[in-house]
Amino acid sequence: METISPKEILSFKEALAYLDVLPSLLYKLTSQRTITYFKPNGGKIYFKKTDLDYWMLQNESKSVNVLEEELFNKLKVRKNV
Repeated sequence: METISPKEILSFKEALAYLDVLPSLLYKLTSQRTITYFKPNGGKIYFKKTDLDYWMLQNESKSVNVLEEELFNKLKVRKNV
């Protein structure tokens, strides 16, 4: 079992393990500038763990219960206006 590093800056290989994706996907994300990365002196690619977290948490699919609660709260606010 591979452990996730407590480091804040990850190498390309560490980012692959952290995201659990194939190298081809991570290369595609960097080439399309979909994910933020750093390439000091034009060398190896590095990532901030927070940037990887941000990318992973995009396009949230909310549960039906959460959507119903949000709708209820919006309707309640409109009724009070």
